[in-house]
Amino acid sequence: MLNLIGTVLFSAVVLLFITAALAPFESLGWWAGWYGEKETPPVPGKPPILEGITVEESPNQHFLVYFSGIGAMDSRSIPQEEIDWGTLAMKRIPQTTFVPDVYPYSVTNAGLETQAVFSRMWKYLEQRRLENPYDLLQFLINIRNMFQVAISADHRYGPIYNLGVAKEVVKALQLRGYRLGSGKPVTLLGFSGGGQISLGISTFLKPMLKAPIRIISVGGVMSDDIGVKAMDKLYHLWGDLDPLHGLGAKLYAGRWPIFKNSDWNKALDQGKIEFVNMGRMHHNGGTNYFSWTAFTPEGEPHAVATIDMINSVLVKEGLIDPAAVRAAEAATNPEARRIAEEFVAAAAAARAEKAKKKAATAK
Repeated sequence: MLNLIGTVLFSAVVLLFITAALAPFESLGWWAGWYGEKETPPVPGKPPILEGITVEESPNQHFLVYFSGIGAMDSRSIPQEEIDWGTLAMKRIPQTTFVPDVYPYSVTNAGLETQAVFSRMWKYLEQRRLENPYDLLQFLINIRNMFQVAISADHRYGPIYNLGVAKEVVKALQLRGYRLGSGKPVTLLGFSGGGQISLGISTFLKPMLKAPIRIISVGGVMSDDIGVKAMDKLYHLWGDLDPLHGLGAKLYAGRWPIFKNSDWNKALDQGKIEFVNMGRMHHNGGTNYFSWTAFTPEGEPHAVATIDMINSVLVKEGLIDPAAVRAAEAATNPEARRIAEEFVAAAAAARAEKAKKKAATAK
């Protein structure tokens, strides 16, 4: 047994070194045309167009692109609580077309299970996560994606990476009925590392769409990326018990208050960045921003409170109508209660089963 554990740990360490070493090469390989479509620098006024595909234009005047956190393996392989959160958000946030189709931790929007070399390992880890959402080996997924976030924030490789993701966002928007040239505003909603990706791609997305770009960061870990100059407004939602959201402010000198002339601090002075406190919420675990089993002092599940705060931000920005928000929230309250009750019941059953096994082991 000890030999098996040692082998697994050794393999994990080796994988981490390989992942760190190869992290920049995905972006460089894509740019060089080694795989995927060969890219050239974007031509101003000529964003990428999906040739041969006709999609009916969405009647909504606002689009919201969602980026999951670093625990994601593709745009849909995310924790169940987050899936249910997204399902409710699409109903509870009105007058908005949702775009959840982009995997931000790949320059080509390709999920981890599609990788030629490590696909079997990622599939194995995904199966373990389905059996146990808090499986310790999930840190391998987090570390791999964390390196991609670091690439996005890097001044050398970041522009290539961010351009690739921006192009995938444009394609995803088009497939959801966004008409290029319409000028319809787009909001990038990024959780954890998705906050940095949102900031990084703004430099390219803004001229591609020629439309207002806003960012809502949920516990986002962000650098002093130059994308802060391109985006129109950034709201950073953070929890009192979240130790990770502030890492960017510590690691990147451009966010230090002493450098008043940095792009980040200039944006702060201009009112382009606003911090929104979410109360006693963690980054991960049972009391995170998407939790259905943790509640605010008002008795609202964290998941619902996060959606409602996003609604408040969008209303403040004039992107959705307050009356439509009130109607959507009233209409979805029964569903929100049902989802929360199901999660609470499942958590109670899991605790009971764990206690039962522990008692049986003690005997």
